[in-house]
Amino acid sequence: MITRLSFALFLLVGIAAGHAADAAKPLLIAAAADLKFALDEVLTEFRKQHPEYEPKATYGSSGTLFAQIENGGPFDLFLSADTKYPQRLIERGKAEKDSFFVYAIGELVVWVSKVSSLNPEKLGEKVLLDPSVRKIAIANPEVAPYGAAAVAALKSLGIYDRVQSRLVLGENVAQTAQFVELGAAEIGMISHSLAISPKMKDAGRYWKVPETLYPRLEQAGVVRAGAANPEGARELAKFLRSEEGRRILGSYGFELPGR
Repeated sequence: MITRLSFALFLLVGIAAGHAADAAKPLLIAAAADLKFALDEVLTEFRKQHPEYEPKATYGSSGTLFAQIENGGPFDLFLSADTKYPQRLIERGKAEKDSFFVYAIGELVVWVSKVSSLNPEKLGEKVLLDPSVRKIAIANPEVAPYGAAAVAALKSLGIYDRVQSRLVLGENVAQTAQFVELGAAEIGMISHSLAISPKMKDAGRYWKVPETLYPRLEQAGVVRAGAANPEGARELAKFLRSEEGRRILGSYGFELPGR
């Protein structure tokens, strides 16, 4: 009886150990909010090629995610909407120096809900001055690169002072889009990648802001220093720069950097 029980316990321990060995290793990613839909698709394809990893993305403003990592946030890979925050992490010893890479160039658009009578495609920047517009949503320029780009574009157009009192700030570019969807603002200045994503492309219309009006939105990533899964982070960084990764990012409206 004791022998049988001992053998059964041995089998259970062996099975549990086997499952533990086969379990995918967590891969934690801090990602800019403009990547929400594009990166979800990237991670689906990445998981097919690398079943040994279990990627999980946390989305937010680049500045907020930067602060979390600087304060010990347990992410493996940081994908920012700019190059500034990844470079700062390297300078402060919080990211691997040789891991820096540019994965995409973002674009800014002026976006309205499909129920709006405003026509940004026809009016261009004039839509921002339409008398019916009471609120214009932008991401917080203090922590969100797309918010800083929106402010720069408004100043380049010479209308920042005229619309400043009507600006409402989202925590990140995804929340900025939600403000417009929910009717809290008539217009949002958001990323092109969100505007043309499958979940949002039928929800509104947009005008693409000329890239000459704001600083180039180069988006970069780094592997966190002391990451729990640096191998997985490097593999995902490699995948983002592969033909398949670039194809997915390109399908979401991102410009692609040279190799």
